[in-house]
Order: sequence, then structure tokens, then C-alpha cells
Amino acid sequence: MRRRRFVAGTIGALSGIALGPGSVRASDAQASPTPGRHPGPTPRAEGWQAVPAPGSVPPAQLRSIAAAGPQLAWAVGEEDLGGPSGGEALAMVWNGSAWSKTDLSHLSFAGRLSDVAGSSSGAAWAVGLPDGNASPLLRWDGTTWREASFPGRGEPGVRLDSVAVGPDQRVWACGTRGGAVRLLCGDGRRWRWLDPLPVASANLYGVTPGAPGEVWVSGDVGAGGGWSGLVARWNGAWTVLPAIAGLRLGIADVHADGPDDVWAVGTEAGAGGPPGRPGNPALAHWDGTAWTRLQPGFVVGSLTGIAGDAQGRAAWISGWNYQDQSRSTYLRRDGGTWTVVRGPAGAAPAPYLNDVTSVPGTAAFWSAGMTSPTQAPPTGAYTERLDG
Repeated sequence: MRRRRFVAGTIGALSGIALGPGSVRASDAQASPTPGRHPGPTPRAEGWQAVPAPGSVPPAQLRSIAAAGPQLAWAVGEEDLGGPSGGEALAMVWNGSAWSKTDLSHLSFAGRLSDVAGSSSGAAWAVGLPDGNASPLLRWDGTTWREASFPGRGEPGVRLDSVAVGPDQRVWACGTRGGAVRLLCGDGRRWRWLDPLPVASANLYGVTPGAPGEVWVSGDVGAGGGWSGLVARWNGAWTVLPAIAGLRLGIADVHADGPDDVWAVGTEAGAGGPPGRPGNPALAHWDGTAWTRLQPGFVVGSLTGIAGDAQGRAAWISGWNYQDQSRSTYLRRDGGTWTVVRGPAGAAPAPYLNDVTSVPGTAAFWSAGMTSPTQAPPTGAYTERLDG
């Protein structure tokens, strides 16, 4: 199954780099510099600061981050990727002043964690890549992570790829059961699988609550020997938006300001090339009638996550710019445009961001990823914070 985010590794030579058809610019940003050159004046510096996330066994990365408020946040991913098991689950918790690694030795699950969501000390959830036959569902009990029961737990072929918690504390997970792509919904005690997504050859990689009673999913759908971007909405029944055209395009995350104002981000793998070749960042907007592809201000790399502000409007996008690896890369929404923003200097050799999230009740944001896009020592877990 295709992965929702660019799989970092040793970057090979570039070949066949292409943008999708019909692209327009998201801003008037200048082209990104070549590797090693100082960027031009357009990518602005903002208040993002690196925050140490110690304790992981390299190579390691954080795939997802979520916050309940200024005093509590969680981040999950994987560590010891070069070890005999091929990687172990990694979980961290923020206590308001520092990150600490969470002990997971009591869990029967031995795989890797892919996503986390939470809104309070008793309402946080995580999912992981399949360990043997099935994915785990974990719940934070205020101190550590515990395995939770759900329909289909332990069944062969059951996979949970992403998880979200809505304003009503309802939990949503997207995944696969019985060979069909669908949503799992529950309140922590009672769970049910919803009707399958009515799309053949689909993969879901992200789930995001929208308006009350509404949830959005993102991923890709097979098309002509490749795949196109997929976005759909559940509000008691499925509404599948037209596919986002591209050359092997996967949508990592989606944010809906309304049913006719939807932002989608991801990576377009392009027409092919050597193993490890980076793709192109993909940014698209739905206006209720059609998708418009926008150029995000750099042309080689990826867009990995999108977060809303205190009013719920799309505000920040996390990414990775192959041609400017000395700092992390973001897109910041300025009115109707998106502007490239660089993270802090010298915080990591070549930071790669996998996710970005808001901090409820504040104007602050967290991002998470790894200190380098190369999954080899000394690459470790990495976070940044923007204080509002």
C-alpha cells in the first residue's frame, strides 16, 4: 500500500521532475535556491523555534503531533530503524516545559506508530502500522498509552492509518477492514465501522473532522497505471470529490474551511526516476466546483500536513524543500495566498517535517519530523514550536 508521505531516504539524482497540469502560483515567491546557496529574500523568517526531543534511538522520526493545550502534547513515530526488528514504536509527551520519551514496553504491540490525535488528558488516541496481522488502537490514560479494543481488533487485514478526535470527543480512524476502505467511529467504549468508501482502488491516509457531524478523508485512487489525489467527506453518507489530477499524486492531509473551500496537500511522485528521487510538493484548492492546483513557492520536495488557526481556517502547512535543506520549510496563509516561511537556522542538519498542528486555546503551533531526511544515524526525532 502506498505511503501518505514522502518516504525519506538517501536522495538520488533528480530525474523527470514535473508539476501537474494546470498549475498556478500560490504567491509571488521567487524560485527556491539550489542546494547550499543562501535563499533569496522572499522566504521569510518567522518565530518558529526548535524544541529538543531527546531520548530516541537513531535513526528515528516523529510522524505525527497533537496538542491538548500549552501544557500537554503528544508525538509519535518510530526509532531504531536500523535495528534487527526494522524499527520500534516511538512516543513522546510534552508537559509544558520539555519532551520526554514514553515507555511502551508494557504493550503487546511491537510495530511503529503512524498517527496521534487528542484534545484532553483523557481523550488522546494513536494508531500504528500493522504488527503481524492488524494495526493497534492506543488510548492515553493520563500517564501512558494502553491498547484499546475495537471491532475487528486482531483480524487479518485490519489496518488503521490515521486517527482524529472531533470537538464532541468522537474518535474517527480511517483504514481497511474486510478488504474495503472505511471509517471506524466511536466514543472510546462503543465503536462501529461505517459504510465502505464507494471508490475502487483507493487508499486513505488522513482523517480530519470538519463541521459538526462531518469528517474529511484524504489519500489516493488508482488511475491509468498510476494514482491521483483523493478527497472525500462523510456526513452520514459519502460524498467523493473529483480526483485531483497528477502524476502519481497522493494527498497527505486536508483542511475544510467549508464544503466549497477545501485545501489539500501532498506529494506528486512524477513520471519516475532513480530510487530515492524526491517528488514535487502538491497544493490544491476546491471551490465547490473544481480543484485548482497551485505552485507552493518551491518545486522539489513535499507538503505533509496542514493546520487551522483559532478560528478554524487553514493557516500553516508543513513541508520539505529539497533545494533549501538548511532549515525547515512551511507555507503560511496570508489572506488568499500562501507564502514560503523558513524555520530556525542551525537547529538541525537538514530538518524534515512530517506534520503540523495547532495548540487549542492559543495562537501557537507545533510541528514534528526528523533532523535529516536520511534514515540513518544520527537522524533523530525533531520538533519545532511557534508561540502565538
